[in-house]
Amino acid sequence: MFKLLSKESNIFSIPLYIGFLLMTVIAFNFMNYSTLDAISGVITFSGTALGYFLFNKMDLNQQSHLPLFLYTFFVFALYPGNLDIGISVTLLTNSFLLLILTSENDQIRKNSYVLVGAILAINFLFLPTTWPMVIFVIFHIIGTSDKIGITILRLFFGMILIFMNYFGLMYFFGNDSWDSRYLLFESLKPMTRFYPLYWLAPILLLLLFSVFDHYRTYNKKSPRSKYKYGFLLLYTFAQLITVVLYMGKRTEYLLFLALPVTIILSRMLRFRTDYRVSEVGLWLIIFSLIIFKFATYFTNLNLLDI
Repeated sequence: MFKLLSKESNIFSIPLYIGFLLMTVIAFNFMNYSTLDAISGVITFSGTALGYFLFNKMDLNQQSHLPLFLYTFFVFALYPGNLDIGISVTLLTNSFLLLILTSENDQIRKNSYVLVGAILAINFLFLPTTWPMVIFVIFHIIGTSDKIGITILRLFFGMILIFMNYFGLMYFFGNDSWDSRYLLFESLKPMTRFYPLYWLAPILLLLLFSVFDHYRTYNKKSPRSKYKYGFLLLYTFAQLITVVLYMGKRTEYLLFLALPVTIILSRMLRFRTDYRVSEVGLWLIIFSLIIFKFATYFTNLNLLDI
């Protein structure tokens, strides 16, 4: 199967995978339909569909079916249906942020930080637990901008514009009370029970090996590859902070990691010298996700007393 997925993708590949993703979102929301769930489903689909175009923007994988297939499988396994609107919006805004920050056009990227700040503010308003993304963008600015102070001011100016408009609108409608969930450490929900996350342990081990393998051959990498991989790891770490601190029992938070984990694992599988190792790794990922999906489903139905 690995050899089959290693074939070069074509112009019809992404629409095909997006079509399967659309059917997945519709299927999971079909039985419990409501207007809010429909809106959440559309936003979720839009955010995850944009992820397919980010593989080329990140430029860390060959244009093959492997990352597209793995990403689709990750979304299928981690998407529970009836997704919280905050998580849905975050998936969409994260995709837009990555599209902007990975732009090859320096002028577009450098002149978009007001927009980036506005997107981060919208992110925070819908899901306050995404505050690590602000730190991620600030570190990105420090590492890439030649005018750090001005760029950070632009970033915060975009955020302030959104916050002022939001609070003004809320005050106009008479909502003048403070929601404690906007306090960063008010809604901390560290994981205390790790079932059914146990089933994802093989993927975690492969992920750690992928990072180790990259830095083991670090001197052989091109400067462009080193920068892109570092950018991806920093983004992954920001998402991981949110997952560890706030996920609790809401395993759908793992959707934030679907794209970066797919890129890292696909890259590791591609660079194995023995295709049999890649084949075993691929099937290990697939079976882990399938078992996790079933375990999550039965747990949510309270059919398992773990």
